[in-house]
Amino acid sequence: MIYFTGDTHFADPRVLRIDRRPFPDMTSHDVTLIRNWNEIVDPQDDIWHLGDFMSFRGGDCDQLLSMLNGRKHLIIGNNDPPTTTEATGWASVQHYSEMTLDDHLLILCHYPFRTWNKMGKKSINLHGHSHGRLKPLPRQYDVGVDAQGLRPVSLQSLLSTKRGP
Repeated sequence: MIYFTGDTHFADPRVLRIDRRPFPDMTSHDVTLIRNWNEIVDPQDDIWHLGDFMSFRGGDCDQLLSMLNGRKHLIIGNNDPPTTTEATGWASVQHYSEMTLDDHLLILCHYPFRTWNKMGKKSINLHGHSHGRLKPLPRQYDVGVDAQGLRPVSLQSLLSTKRGP
């Protein structure tokens, strides 16, 4: 299986205030996000994290990555410091990627696009950054934890999501 997530912001207390995440402190936040991740993602699965993984104050990124299931790929976000992007626990690190999954061309970036490659041919833009606050365009999905119930999500789950009129 392949899963997508983003904007976990491990060890970044700003998310408790700015994004109003329902936790009394960062320890309970991080423990819950790790548990949610590992309940969905198996060790042999691939998971694409679309940016803003953890704060540089969070300690050893490789230690955190070792606690999370799956082969982890990072799409770099605006809050990913060198301590995150240079960690050895990533299977890949890049700013942008395209992949075909279940006959769908996926355009992966931390940032939501107004237009994207092969948009007119039904490609799909997966992104983070907006923390569930941006009205999506057709075939555009925010995979960040704020938009996805604090959990990684599969493409099949995204495509079955009922959206507005």
